[in-house]
Amino acid sequence: MAGFGDPHLGTVDAAGLKLGIVGSRWHADLVDHMVERAQAAAKACGVDDVIVARVAGSVELPIVAQALAKRCDAVVALGVVIRGETAHFDYVNDSVTAGLTRVALDEQTPVAHGVLTVESLGQAKDRAGLEDSIEDKGWQSTVAVLDAVLAIRDLGK
Repeated sequence: MAGFGDPHLGTVDAAGLKLGIVGSRWHADLVDHMVERAQAAAKACGVDDVIVARVAGSVELPIVAQALAKRCDAVVALGVVIRGETAHFDYVNDSVTAGLTRVALDEQTPVAHGVLTVESLGQAKDRAGLEDSIEDKGWQSTVAVLDAVLAIRDLGK
């Protein structure tokens, strides 16, 4: 976390949009909370139509995000990947990032990368939107992706 540069997006007027949320089941205690915060952000932005899907791990997020992108105006992908002692961390993060980016571009649907890629469980807790967290990636990712949909729509005017 850089600790600076946050655009401080509170909410946007996204009434009438349909949002897909996909979360991994790894680190379910954190991701469950992030999904709840994403749903709360969607509601605060006026989104009533939300589809939530869950997958085993972060590597599965892009394929389900793509299915949601075909049905929704925007998608939020949420997960937690904590560095271990092997290169697996790097492979998972590269795959997830490339996959989510490809989905967004191929489907022309904004996809938020709300996957926490951290060095420790403590860092994940700091970003998961818990009561004592310093960041709330479920909320922030949701508002950011809804903002992107609105920006794209504004370009069409």
